[in-house]
Amino acid sequence: MPIKIYKPTSPARRYHTVLVNDDITTSKPYKPLVEKLDQSGGRNNHGEITSWWRGGGHKRLYRIIDFKRDKLDVPGTVATIEYDPNRSSRIALISYADGDKRYILQPAGLKVGDKIIASETADILLGNALPMKNIPLGTLLHNVELRRGKGGQIKSKKD
Repeated sequence: MPIKIYKPTSPARRYHTVLVNDDITTSKPYKPLVEKLDQSGGRNNHGEITSWWRGGGHKRLYRIIDFKRDKLDVPGTVATIEYDPNRSSRIALISYADGDKRYILQPAGLKVGDKIIASETADILLGNALPMKNIPLGTLLHNVELRRGKGGQIKSKKD
């Protein structure tokens, strides 16, 4: 996610920066992996304000992310790279060989058309998921589980 810095042609433009979205390949999410994200605006079930100064913002839909990567030994292909309004990283829609589709967090450098797999014996390639015991020392990691079966919780700083 590179940042575009504008030339200071006016005092307002001097410190203006924006994210470049060249890596995003689609603007609409995959509907079966999206659910409604409720916002309370600081109100309880009676409609009374219980937390002041909450509310506003834009409506967002929650994208269901596969943090566990438990679809073992089934190869997948990156179909799209998408923006996720709920997190600071991009997400990738993976189309698996058995027809299933899932979102994962996009590792830095993963592109549309790349092949990935989650397996005990997978190659050490970008996007593949392996147990820690099968990863050699010095390899950059992404989306690490803290407890077995809980799903990825630690993300690398480059993402």
